[in-house]
Amino acid sequence: MSDVLAIVWFDLKRFWASPLRILFGLTQPLLYLFVLGAALRSGTYAEIGGYQAYIFPGVVGLSLMFTAISAAVGIVHDRQTGFLNALLVSPVRRVDIALGKIGSGALLAWIQALLLLPFSPAIGIGLTAPRLALLVAAMAFAALVFSALGLALALPFRSVIVFPVVSNTLLLPMFFLSGGLYPLDLAPDWIRAAAAFDPAAYGVDLMRGVLTTQFAIAPSRSIAALAACLAAAGWLVVRRIGRRDA
Repeated sequence: MSDVLAIVWFDLKRFWASPLRILFGLTQPLLYLFVLGAALRSGTYAEIGGYQAYIFPGVVGLSLMFTAISAAVGIVHDRQTGFLNALLVSPVRRVDIALGKIGSGALLAWIQALLLLPFSPAIGIGLTAPRLALLVAAMAFAALVFSALGLALALPFRSVIVFPVVSNTLLLPMFFLSGGLYPLDLAPDWIRAAAAFDPAAYGVDLMRGVLTTQFAIAPSRSIAALAACLAAAGWLVVRRIGRRDA
């Protein structure tokens, strides 16, 4: 456990050494929330306080995804600098390396997304203590899933230039299929079919259900789907991180 915590602490220090990274990490979610949300404000979503309140869970999911993927770039950088190889030849177990990297990425994404919560009253979202606790827990769970997926995606790459291009190509469809900006039950059949394979759709619906008590997907199904994604991605990370040619 001490090895896991040491890796997490190392990654945290590296992240907080770039305050501008934190600031710019808030820019895109806030643009969606206050620019797109204000432009498309509609009475259709009045039951939860308007369109901005409706997309808030999607914006939180966007922050979680992009921060987790951004953190995953670190492992590509670690390979280029030789730090990953140094870990691999050390007594630290491969599982501990994987857990540390997944944990640090999840923690960074979770902290970044938490910075959005103070903006919720400005768009009409009232958070009671029980609801806030459930939302924070759902965010942490989703952060773990996105961190593991990001690392599983990052490990085959050797260039910090190529990986962000590929990851952004995958992230935007994941976000748009998540239902973060519109109800999936109003989407065409092919979009709903694709969304069934999108982990972000389950995470966003879980967070939206916590806020509204209205779940489009049964909470048990969302939790099971996210847990399956976490297990599969975690297994891939452990398996691939131990390969010198990964």
